[in-house]
Amino acid sequence: MNPPPLYILLVGPFPETHLLGPLSRYLERAFGLPVRLHEATLDPEAAFDPSRKQYHSSEILLQILNAAPPDAHRLLGLTALDLFVPILTFLFGEAQYDGPAALVSIHRLQSEFYGLPPDPMLLRERTLKEAVHELGHTFGLIHCAVPRCVMNASTGVEGIDAKSLLFCPQCQRKLEAGASRS
Repeated sequence: MNPPPLYILLVGPFPETHLLGPLSRYLERAFGLPVRLHEATLDPEAAFDPSRKQYHSSEILLQILNAAPPDAHRLLGLTALDLFVPILTFLFGEAQYDGPAALVSIHRLQSEFYGLPPDPMLLRERTLKEAVHELGHTFGLIHCAVPRCVMNASTGVEGIDAKSLLFCPQCQRKLEAGASRS
């Protein structure tokens, strides 16, 4: 019997569609789930905060949950919008700990945000790392103290760039144990 799928939902305009193929293939290998694109209609404007000129990620996560197909095992929202939660200036993503939904924004993963020329390979690598990181939280993984582990917390792109795309052995064991019970 095939495992239930992980669905990717695009939230708002997403110009970097070339990321979807590599992301889907990597997530299938990392989590052992089939990955499908879900054509859902979400309204990110409902999460827009005009005073911050950013989008409240928790409100978008609720929309993702409400748009879930009945056979979804996990959901990953992918957006180019600038995200925040009230206690932080910005964030790269958010996930429901041990729940089905995660969200990743490429807004601050793009080199252009920092006044640098576009770097498609670097954007791809950062997006993969953040997607794996946030989905790791949905499988019950917490932030890891191992600097190279993908579950290491990143407060800036330098932290994302410094870590690997892989789980450390301890996080990998926890992921496998968690996946067997979900």
